[in-house]
Amino acid sequence: MIRSRAGLSAGALLLATSLALTACGGGGGSEDEGADAKTLTLWHYEGPTSAMGIAWNKAIEEFKASHPGVTVKFEEKGFEQIQQNAQMILNSDSAPDIMEYNKGNATAGLLSKQGLLTDLTEEASKRGWDKALNSSLQTTTKYDEDGIMGSGKTYGIPNYAEYVEVYYNKDLFKKYNLQVPTTLDEFTKVMDTFVQNKVTPLAVGGAEYPAQQILYSLALSKADRAWVDDYQLYKNKVDFKGPQLKYGADTFKQWVDKGYIAKSSAGIKAEDMGVSFTQGKFPIMISGSWWYGRFVNEIKNFEWGTFLFPGNKLHPGSSGNLWVVPEKSKAKALAYDFIDITMKPEIQALLGNNGGVPVAADVSSITDAKNKELIENFNKISSEDGLAFYPDWPAPGYYDVLVAGVQGLINGSKTPDQVLTEIAKPYDENLADLGK
Repeated sequence: MIRSRAGLSAGALLLATSLALTACGGGGGSEDEGADAKTLTLWHYEGPTSAMGIAWNKAIEEFKASHPGVTVKFEEKGFEQIQQNAQMILNSDSAPDIMEYNKGNATAGLLSKQGLLTDLTEEASKRGWDKALNSSLQTTTKYDEDGIMGSGKTYGIPNYAEYVEVYYNKDLFKKYNLQVPTTLDEFTKVMDTFVQNKVTPLAVGGAEYPAQQILYSLALSKADRAWVDDYQLYKNKVDFKGPQLKYGADTFKQWVDKGYIAKSSAGIKAEDMGVSFTQGKFPIMISGSWWYGRFVNEIKNFEWGTFLFPGNKLHPGSSGNLWVVPEKSKAKALAYDFIDITMKPEIQALLGNNGGVPVAADVSSITDAKNKELIENFNKISSEDGLAFYPDWPAPGYYDVLVAGVQGLINGSKTPDQVLTEIAKPYDENLADLGK
């Protein structure tokens, strides 16, 4: 999931400038290309104390042990560096051999369409990666000739998954004698109780991804799998004034009006939202599983837990970000070996025991009760085909469109009808560009 959309740093701008000078076209090679390479250059943007960072550092150690004489040149990049400069990076001689990249039509799909990623279909079959991933998780690994996910060739492999859930402060729920809600109606009654006691219920980051995921969760409460396929995979035209998105926008605005969401949250970033929850300033936060491991380590002053968005069978979520192998990689065979190590049971268990959601772990190997709850919730969603991806995926640049739209609902500068008209335009324009 996209976790930050801050502006480009000076380092990123310098990177862009240098890559522009070295960029060149072409590329390609056999699946054994780089088998005798002596260096594997690996980029990712996960923090060293995150579940992924811990698991991948262990994978690097195992790779070194099984590949004597090969140097791993790991470079931790900022998310924005890779996100903003990926096309330039991968079309240059500075491309890494393997890198983490965001999944979806507007990201991995776009790069696959441009011929910048290696086709991993044969390797995935040979090494059994395709069998380790269920059909829902494989949706984000495959892209057709237009860069649309869900079918075609395999261009990336995830080894973790993620989903949006509800975090809650158990101490504050107990203070006001509240139970975990199981329906949306019960959820609104919980939030009404907090408002009546002069407590703003929801920690929200309106300046980045969290707010749009709340609106999408509300829309999903009125949706089915066919609607998700229409919205995300362009199976049929989507009516932005139809019952799903209209309900999402109208109800989100009602939540603001009722005081569930503070108007000041329009300018709050995801990081500040998460910190406010860890400080006990808000009783509820609706956001992704990527916060889980961090909360385990940082929340010390109150008891907390999670539950799935009440009443929904569909939830924002998907595979995690992908390991992709740039077409210009000089060590493709080594890159495949590294991906294989990240899928090993011991690496998957390590990821799960540190607050991540592994894609191929035995739940019995997860020893921490909280982490087991996290994984069991995901398995429930996944087994019911409940992963609905993320609202910003359908079109390039759509993330910023949704941020602006939801901010308008929070600060009152736009009506739900205006927002729906606004977000429909770039979506429909992208469909026209694709000839849909």
